[in-house]
Amino acid sequence: MDAVLHHTIRLQCSPHRAFEMFTLNPLVEQWFPVDADIEPVVGGKFELFWDPDHKEENSTLGCRVTALVPDRLLAFEWKGPVRYQGFMNAPDVLTHVVVAFFPCGDEPGCCEVHVIHSGWRNAPEWQAARRFFAHAWDGELLELKKVVERRP
Repeated sequence: MDAVLHHTIRLQCSPHRAFEMFTLNPLVEQWFPVDADIEPVVGGKFELFWDPDHKEENSTLGCRVTALVPDRLLAFEWKGPVRYQGFMNAPDVLTHVVVAFFPCGDEPGCCEVHVIHSGWRNAPEWQAARRFFAHAWDGELLELKKVVERRP
């Protein structure tokens, strides 16, 4: 069974702005990693670095954008932190993230962002990693909301 993580958040911004927050390096760096190297084209880099002095660890080094529809959809490969790199960071077992951007039907100036993270295996270590990312995505999306809505 391939369990999927699905997180949703509403932001007070347009889908275009939310899309930029995931694809423009200076904006991504405001809420997500310390350093980003994203090339927002299919096949482009989707590399995030939480420790730029050790780019091989705690990063998505080597990950690529797999699908892109401006202002609507972004998909990319994903790697885990050091504690999970032994089983989830090889090229043939990378997990996959899809981010979809929708205008809120009932609220102007509002965007709904869906993050879908798939590719989880059934082994106990994979389930531990999945639990870690279930919590991590919640925290990252709340940080995104703070930045977009300029909340302390």
